[in-house]
Parts: sequence; C-alpha cells; structure tokens
Amino acid sequence: MNLHTFALLIATTRSSAFAFAPQSAAFSVASSRLGVAAVRVQSAKPLSIRHMSTETAPEPRKAGVSSPSELKDLVSSAGSKLLVVDARHPDANVEPGDVKSLAVAGFPDKEKNYRPQAVNLPWSRESKSMELPTADKDTPIITHCGGGGRGQKAKDYLEKNGFTNVLNGGGPKETDCWAEFGGK
Repeated sequence: MNLHTFALLIATTRSSAFAFAPQSAAFSVASSRLGVAAVRVQSAKPLSIRHMSTETAPEPRKAGVSSPSELKDLVSSAGSKLLVVDARHPDANVEPGDVKSLAVAGFPDKEKNYRPQAVNLPWSRESKSMELPTADKDTPIITHCGGGGRGQKAKDYLEKNGFTNVLNGGGPKETDCWAEFGGK
C-alpha cells in the first residue's frame, strides 16, 4: 500500500471506526521533511479491514412485543376506551427486576391522575395467571411489564380468557413503544 492509497483510505473513513488486522505483516514508519509520516507495510497477505461500530446496538425486543406503529394505531382508534394492563409486581422481593422499570414509570395512580387508563394486575409466575380486568371482552388492551416477557404472558392469558383486542407493549425499557402508551 503506498502513501497515497493509505491517505485516501484514512480520508474516506474519518466518520467511522475501522480496525486494520495485518496478517504476517512487517511495518516501518518514516518521517518526511514536511512532518508527514509514511507507513510502509510489507505483507505476504493483504490487510483485512473490518468496520467497527462506535455505537452499541439496541437490544432486540422480546418475542411478541408490538411495534410502535401497531401501538400507536391501537391507542388512536381506542381513544378513551383503551385499557393498559400493568403486569409488574408491587413486591420487589417477588420480582426484583421490576425495581428498575418502576424507577422509570410508576404504577398507575387514579387519585393523582397518573396513567389514568391503566390498572395494575400483576402476572404471577407461580400460578401462571393474573386477575382479569373488569372490562368488555372487545376492549382495546395493551399489556406491559418491564420489558415484555410477562406482558406477553398476560396478553396470552387475556386472549385465552376471551379478550379479543390485546397487544403487548413491552414496557418502559422499550422506549419507542412506551412513548405511544406509557402516559395513558
């Protein structure tokens, strides 16, 4: 690789991070009178260049968590009929993982008008069940927990018990989904 090729490669990759992985290579660096270093690579095999992202990829959604657009459509069409079922458990000894999501979004509180369309009906891992909401079977419902696992179990349980219009919204961890219904 000559200096021109190396400079061109560096100039075109400034906005991303790359790793150069030499294979059986010998390097030498020389300075010119202009202060520009020339790098000479002698290699039996060519350099391999790998793109390395500088951002961490978001965790994938848990199975069954609806997309933000599906949630937005349900919220829009349901209006005041929407029911949000919070399947998180109020006892941190029972569900220690809920502490983190409760720090982001608390339980519904009708007296304070906090999440007025939501009810807390915890999913029980022990009995694999939950209290059923006092609502018509065709009521538009979004279930959630902290990240979607118990929200999916709650959705499946509600459907098994005759509810026909249920989506799993994930939870506060799914920020793009939560933005569609979290304040309801």
